[in-house]
Amino acid sequence: MSYSGSDQPSSAWRNDGGVPPHAFDPYLQPELFRGVLTRRIFAFLIDLVVLAIPLILAVIFIFFFGIITLTFGWLLFGLISPAAVIWAIVYYGASIGGPHSATIGMRMMDLELRTWYGAPGYFLLGAMHAVLFWAATCFLTPLVLLIGLFNGRRRLLHDIVLGTVIINSSVRTQVAPAARAY
Repeated sequence: MSYSGSDQPSSAWRNDGGVPPHAFDPYLQPELFRGVLTRRIFAFLIDLVVLAIPLILAVIFIFFFGIITLTFGWLLFGLISPAAVIWAIVYYGASIGGPHSATIGMRMMDLELRTWYGAPGYFLLGAMHAVLFWAATCFLTPLVLLIGLFNGRRRLLHDIVLGTVIINSSVRTQVAPAARAY
């Protein structure tokens, strides 16, 4: 419990350590989490296509550029892997940090990312979400989805580490909790 000594309402005695409670309760609002895991898989596949299109175009360009430059242009193929990583981090960071808090695939599947206390995503959170997802997928390939089956919020390992939750975005607007005044 803490008391700061000022007379403002936000400085009252508190026993929660100043940490807000979870904004989304799977038992009080189960519709927020209904079908989330299945839709996340399809959103991921859509995002893979979105990520692959510019890379495929770059490979085609480099191929023809290599023919024109008598194979010297083909040295640019070495930049495809780093470009793919940078493109994926920027894509996830910008889209999750954007106004919808969702990638294109997530928007198509009516999903959005929120922090555990209900705030929208931001660029660094989106970038870290992508990095941790790919790292977890590399080490736990089929098992990474099993974690979501054993918790009410359908969170995966990288969601738990980052403190995020994926919810149905159209349902969130209908059952949004009232703003809390601390």
